Formats: sequence, C-alpha cells, structure tokens
Amino acid sequence: GTNRQIPQTIIIGVRKGGTRALLEMLDIHPNIVVAATEVHFFDWDENYVKGIDWYRSLMPFSYENQITIEKTPGYFTSPQAPERIHDMNSSIKLLLILRDPTERVISDYTQVYYNRVESHKPVQLFEDIVIKNGALNTKYKAIQRSLYDVHMEKWLKHFSLDQIHIVDGNTLIKDPLPELQKVERFLNLPSRIMSSNFYFNQTKGFYCIRSDGRERCLHESKGRPHPLVNNTVLEQLYSYFREHNAKFYRMVNHSFDWH
Repeated sequence: GTNRQIPQTIIIGVRKGGTRALLEMLDIHPNIVVAATEVHFFDWDENYVKGIDWYRSLMPFSYENQITIEKTPGYFTSPQAPERIHDMNSSIKLLLILRDPTERVISDYTQVYYNRVESHKPVQLFEDIVIKNGALNTKYKAIQRSLYDVHMEKWLKHFSLDQIHIVDGNTLIKDPLPELQKVERFLNLPSRIMSSNFYFNQTKGFYCIRSDGRERCLHESKGRPHPLVNNTVLEQLYSYFREHNAKFYRMVNHSFDWH
C-alpha cells in the first residue's frame, strides 16, 4: 500500500543553517518520511532536465497519510529553484531554517576548511578570505549566502509568506521541541514529537535523537569547532549584515535574535 510521492514539503535551506538536524528530527514523526540524500533537482540544471519522474524515483516509499520531505540547502540561494518548485506545485509548503548570518558564514568556512584539510588541499585563514585590501570581501560566496533578504525576495515572488515556515536554527540546537511543534502545526500534523525523543550529549554539545528504541546523533561532521575569529572582523560582519537583517525581518514580519 505504499508508493513514491513527489514531496509535499521541501526544506529549501539554508546551507549550514541546521537543515540536516531539522530533517532527522522531523523523521521521528510517524506521518513523515524523508529523502535520504540531497537531491539538487531544482537548483542543478543537469538534474532538472531528467524530469519529474526521475525526481519521484529518488523519494522514499510512503503511505497515503504520510508527508514526503526532501531537503536541499542550495535551493534557497538558487535563482531558478523558486519558479521551478512553483511550477511543480504552487501550493507546496516550504521549510526554511536560518541562523545568525555571521555564525552561518563561519560555519560555511569551517565545512570547506575541513573538506580541504581531508583532501590535502591548501587552506586559508578565515580573516584572509573575509578581508581583502582592508575591507570586507562581500564577493565571498559564504557572505553572499547569508544575505537572507536578497534570496527571500525571489521566493516571495512565487510563494505567499504563509507557505514558508521559518525555523530558528539557533533555537533548534538549544531547545528542539518548541521549534518542531511549530513545524507540526504548520504541516497540519498531529503532535507526536515529544521531549523524550531528545537527550543532550555533553561531549558533542548538542541534542541527539531517541526514537524507536534507538539513539542517534548527527554525523561527526556536524558541530565541528569553529575558528576563533578576530573581534574587529566579527564587528565588520555584524555591521554589514545589520541592514540586510532589518530588511529581512520586515519582509517576514518576524525578528530574530541575531547580531
């Protein structure tokens, strides 16, 4: 009695915002099934040309009463993704998880740094990438990805605000349950995720998941230590994002506790 369904909900981003944690925590819910990998259907042309049946073939099997969710953090910053998703299903519900934009930049750098170290490629200090000729390097991709207002504008051309639920990534890590209960309500699902589904892992410094008699933590690549960043550079980043954040708050009628 199961089949593969096109997702009724997509986690559209943001990269290094907590998309994996959100997906794995939602997977606890009996009415949710999740795609195992990031599909990159709507943001990569070479996948999009393969068509909707190819996309569906990558989804998990589900029952009629279950919602299929996929997550690809690259969608949020993709110029093509909003229109392509709208063409597939104009009434789809979207989940967007965001965190403090400066933290997100540092986390973005950290992931690339470790990937380069593991591949024996040369690495640069954070400050040497972020500052060029004494000024903030606003062309740095990680900074571009944190301009939430710029990207959100594209989504709001195709979707109404009530179709996009914003999850506070900073809160999800510190206290997952309230954020997940908001998602349950947004998706019109019965409340099934409970505080007993989480336990705090002192070693990792964040919550791990307990469900179906099993305990699991996020992959070891998550929660890696960030570099200590020079305070002057931090202040330059906070200052640069301040206006963008204010514009974003107005756009979504909600303020966040960001620098």
